[in-house]
Amino acid sequence: MRKKIVVIGLLGQNLDRSRGKSRWEHWRPSVSLFMHEDLLADRFELLSPAKDESLANSIIEDINSVSPETKVCWHPVEFKDPWEFEEVYEALYDFTANYDFKHETEEYLIHISTGTHVAQICLFILTESNYFPGKLIQTSPPKKVNSREIGSYRIIDLDLSCYDKIVTRFENEKLESLDFLKSGIKTNNVSFNKMIQEIEQVAVLSKSPILLMGPTGAGKSQLARRIYELKKSKSHLNGNFVDVNCATLKGDTAMSTLFGHVKGAFTGAHSERLGLLKTANNGILFLDEIGELGLDEQAVLLRAIEEKKFFPMGGDQEVESNFQLIAGTNRNLFEAVQKGLFREDLMARINLWTFELPGLKDRKEDLKPNLEYELVKFSNDNSRKISFNKEASEEYLKFALSSEAVWKGNFRDLNGSISRMATLAPKGRIDQETVQQEVKRLRFQWQEGSPGDSGERYPNIILILGAPAISEIDPFDLPQLELTIDICIKSKNMAEAGRRLFTVSRLKKVKSNDSDRLKKYLSKFNIDWNDLRVKSSS
Repeated sequence: MRKKIVVIGLLGQNLDRSRGKSRWEHWRPSVSLFMHEDLLADRFELLSPAKDESLANSIIEDINSVSPETKVCWHPVEFKDPWEFEEVYEALYDFTANYDFKHETEEYLIHISTGTHVAQICLFILTESNYFPGKLIQTSPPKKVNSREIGSYRIIDLDLSCYDKIVTRFENEKLESLDFLKSGIKTNNVSFNKMIQEIEQVAVLSKSPILLMGPTGAGKSQLARRIYELKKSKSHLNGNFVDVNCATLKGDTAMSTLFGHVKGAFTGAHSERLGLLKTANNGILFLDEIGELGLDEQAVLLRAIEEKKFFPMGGDQEVESNFQLIAGTNRNLFEAVQKGLFREDLMARINLWTFELPGLKDRKEDLKPNLEYELVKFSNDNSRKISFNKEASEEYLKFALSSEAVWKGNFRDLNGSISRMATLAPKGRIDQETVQQEVKRLRFQWQEGSPGDSGERYPNIILILGAPAISEIDPFDLPQLELTIDICIKSKNMAEAGRRLFTVSRLKKVKSNDSDRLKKYLSKFNIDWNDLRVKSSS
C-alpha cells in the first residue's frame, strides 16, 4: 500500500504574494510545487503567522485549482520577527510537538524554499534532528523570468547512512580521531579500544567534566592533552590547555594558584594574579590528582564548574571562565567521599563521564606496540635512529610479558626502560647484553622499591658507589654489602673490620687472614679500602 505524501512548508511572504491574473506568470514556490505531474501530494500543511491568513487563503485556492487531489491545511504559527532565530525555532518546534505524525502510513517532505533564511535554517535543523521525520524538498524557479514554466524540484534525504562516500569519510575521520587519542599506537586490548571509542564520542559531543581514573603512569595526562588537541582541531574550543598537579598545591597558594588573587589580598600579593581557571577560559583545565585538593578549594571549584564564575582571593567581583574540566586521580575518590576527604557534591558533578585507565600489566597485548612507539619517539627526540637486534628484542619481550614484569610505574617504567637501553645502545643497536643489564635493573627496581627507598635502605652503598650502582648489584648481595661497608667505616683499620665481620668463621680456621678476605670481598664490587675510608670521612 502506497504511503500518503504530505508536504510541510512555510508561506512565502514575498515569493507567494503575486495577485491578479498576472500571478500565473510569476513563479510562486508554494503553488508551483503542486503543478509537477510526477509529484502527487495528498496533503499540504501550510504554516504562516495569523496576520497572513488572507494571503494563505489565496494560495490555498490556487493550489486547489491546479491540484484538486491535494488537501491543504493552514496552521497559524506565531513569531513576531521572522529573522529572530529563537522565536522562529520555538514556533516551528512547537508545531512538531503538537502535530500527529503517522509514520506507518505517511511520508513527509519539508519544503525549504520559502520563508527567511533563518526559517529555512530552522526547518533544516528540525528535519536533520528528526523532529520533522522526513526529507527536504527544494524548489527552483524556471530559467526564464515571467515564464509560465513551473521550475524544478529536488528531494534531499538527510539520512547520511544512504550516502556511501559520506559514511566512509565519517568513518575514516572517526578512525583518525581514535588513532590520534592513542598517539598513533595500534593497540590490541579490546576493552581499552572500546573505552577510547567512547572517549572520542564524549570529547566531540560533550563539554561536561571528564574524570580519568587509573594508577600512576597509566597515561592520564597524555590522554587529557590529546582530548584537548582533538577538540581544538575540530574548532570546539580556542583556549589553552592548562595542566596542574593538585598534589603540588598546598595551603593558601592553592587558592591563589587556581582562582587567582587581587592586589593586597595577603602579605606578598604585590600584584593581581589571574589564576589557572581564568587562564583555561575557552579551553581545558586538567587537574591531575584532584583528590589532593583541600575541601575549601573543592567548594570553590564546584561553583566554578557549575556556574563558570568564582571569586579570586580577596576580591569582591566575580570572574568568569568558560573552561571544560578534565580531572585525573589514582585514588579511589568514592572511598575519599566516605571518609569525608572529598566533597560528595563535587564527586557527583565530575562523575558524569568517568573512565578507568588500565595499567600496563593489564594490557600486555599492547606492550609491543607501545615499546615500538617509545623507541621511535626516542629516536625522533634525539635525532638518532635506535633499534633492537632480533635476539635482544625477543629476550626483552619475553621478560616484559612474563609474570616477573609487574610494571609498577606502568608506561613511565616502559618509557624509562627504553630510554636507558637506547642511550646505552652501542652504535644505535640494542643488543642482548644491554637488555640483560636492563632486565636486572627492572627486577631490582620492582623488588626493592623506588630509588628513594634504596637511599633509605642502603645509604652506605650509595655513599661509596653512588646511587646508579644500586641497580647493578643483585638484591641478594645488597644487605650484606651494606653491612660490610658500615662496619668498615666504623673500624680503625682493615684487620679490625675483618675480625668483626668474620667473628664465627675465623675461629674454625687454623690460620686466619681477615684483611685478605675482606679485601677480596670488596674487590668484587670494585671498592678499594683506602678510597672507602676517604669517601666515608669526607
